[in-house]
Amino acid sequence: MRLDNEFSELLGSIYQGPLEERPWQSFLALIKTRMQADTSTLVLKRPSSGDPGVLLVDGGRTETVSSYQHGMFALDPFANMKPGDVCTLLELVDEQEYRASELYKTCMEPVGMYDSLGMDMVVPEELEAGLRVTRGEHANRFTQQDKNLFKAIYPHLERSIRIHVKMNRVETERSVYAGAIEQMALGSIILDENGRVLSCNHMAQQILAEHEHLSIARGIFQIADKERSEELKRILDEALNTSADEPAIATAMRIPRRKAGSDLGALVRRIPASEWSEGQSVPSVAIFISDPDLNVETPVQVITRLFGFTPTEALLALRLANGDSLDEAAEQLNISRNTARTHLRAVFTKTGVSRQTLLVRLILKSVATLA
Repeated sequence: MRLDNEFSELLGSIYQGPLEERPWQSFLALIKTRMQADTSTLVLKRPSSGDPGVLLVDGGRTETVSSYQHGMFALDPFANMKPGDVCTLLELVDEQEYRASELYKTCMEPVGMYDSLGMDMVVPEELEAGLRVTRGEHANRFTQQDKNLFKAIYPHLERSIRIHVKMNRVETERSVYAGAIEQMALGSIILDENGRVLSCNHMAQQILAEHEHLSIARGIFQIADKERSEELKRILDEALNTSADEPAIATAMRIPRRKAGSDLGALVRRIPASEWSEGQSVPSVAIFISDPDLNVETPVQVITRLFGFTPTEALLALRLANGDSLDEAAEQLNISRNTARTHLRAVFTKTGVSRQTLLVRLILKSVATLA
């Protein structure tokens, strides 16, 4: 096939797909126009029992898509096609039987659709995908030229879907790790190669909001205290100028609190660059900030299941882990000191520790803080 301008634009939209907010919407609009179709659909995951799958559609009606996702997929004639094969719906079924089918009467006829051209792709052990374009009954039938276009874009769409799968996996893992940091009440600030802020997590934003001597001004994380500001600048310069071949050493510093309470802790670590990390605005340094006075909210049911505590024992253990004395915890739980001591003995027995400090360390180092 000659690489004309339209085909080149089509390929560009295929590889742009994984970067779009709603993947492949540009491509679906272009392929629909190029094929003179009424709708174009990319099935990213086949529907299954209890899972409606993911259908990206240009030109289709919401109720039709919903009908397909919640049952009609079982009647899809394209379901058993081999990856890379291209054919029309009317090549797969007898036309008379098709007109009498539930698929036609429920999904196709009500919206004026009749024939479809389709092909499937498979990312082994990860994803099944399918491309469909649909025309009305009185439109021209699909031709060999239409099929050739599908065959020409097949390897490109398959690669693009593989890129999407990999990007989605990386983003999912990133979200898991970011969520874990949030649950540990750690603020994280990511800086680029010039020391400018690229992102802050929710906890960092909360810490900045609660401590007026900490701020981000003109893209730079700043500490109002001159001595600590100079210390931070020195640490950041060292981290940013460290060779990629050298080990990423973390440097800690203390940030005095202006109000009553414990000082904040900060840890600066260079982010290891990959072999191919180039360009600008590359994540280069991470600053982690902790506020000891921020309580980590751990669900009681998690502590209960993890250590076999009763609900009251779990509440008492959490109060102690958050810094309360036994008397303070008893007051907060509205129980007597003797009752609190009884619950504490039960907690010691169930965890195998014998001192309150060891109990606090056990809870704070457990997976409960990630819940």
